[in-house]
Amino acid sequence: MTLPFFKYQGTGNDFVMVDDRAHRFDETNQALVHHLCDRRRGIGADGLILLREHPEYDFEMVYFNADGRIGSMCGNGGRCTVAFAKQLGVIASSTRFLAADGPHEAQIDADGTVHLRMQDVTGHQHIAEHDGVFLNTGSPHLVRFMPASTLAELNVFAEGRAIRYGNVFKEHGTNINFVEKPATPDLPWQVRTYERGVEDETLSCGTGVTAVALAASRHGAQSPVRLLTPGGELRVTFEALPDGAFTNIFLIGPAQRVFDGQVEI
Repeated sequence: MTLPFFKYQGTGNDFVMVDDRAHRFDETNQALVHHLCDRRRGIGADGLILLREHPEYDFEMVYFNADGRIGSMCGNGGRCTVAFAKQLGVIASSTRFLAADGPHEAQIDADGTVHLRMQDVTGHQHIAEHDGVFLNTGSPHLVRFMPASTLAELNVFAEGRAIRYGNVFKEHGTNINFVEKPATPDLPWQVRTYERGVEDETLSCGTGVTAVALAASRHGAQSPVRLLTPGGELRVTFEALPDGAFTNIFLIGPAQRVFDGQVEI
């Protein structure tokens, strides 16, 4: 069987995109998804996304981690799926679609910038063992603020893996974001992320920078927050509520088509 696919990336976070409006892709085949995401033996990606029809929404986004398992919400993947839906003619410039964590709204500009509305975040928790803030932005994230001038040399793979498989998160795992506060307010917050499911550092993580922006608001950051990942810059806007919750959260950044092709499966 020949599978047509498209490759998209959002600030270096890359995805195999499949037009599965006919519901033909076997979502139980974890080995196939893992193979397609393999960077040496397959197409290569941080995850695979199916775009499917849905009776109540413009489309449904079904996201798989690179390990082949169904994933939670992926922010950069969501932005790329919006761009993919526009390419397919499923949407024009605005949309309402369904993802793993519920409905989302989005707007795509003429230059490819996607404004993706994230779910409200009701609270956060300080994790003393890892000196970090834990919150869920569609996916679970631990945010750790690093001393100045230490982020560039940090071994994100080793540090992130130790936390992801440590005592606190060993049952379900988490994503880990290491953050450096800018020297001046006009500069972006720097972020590096270890992603569960990929089990390595990725060039960018959308739900991760969203979590960082919200946690950084307790350290002086004001909406809109600029965040610089190894793959590029993103913005997050939000409204902080008196009870510690956040609403009107938007993840903003580019989503680009890289190439398309066919693969035998």
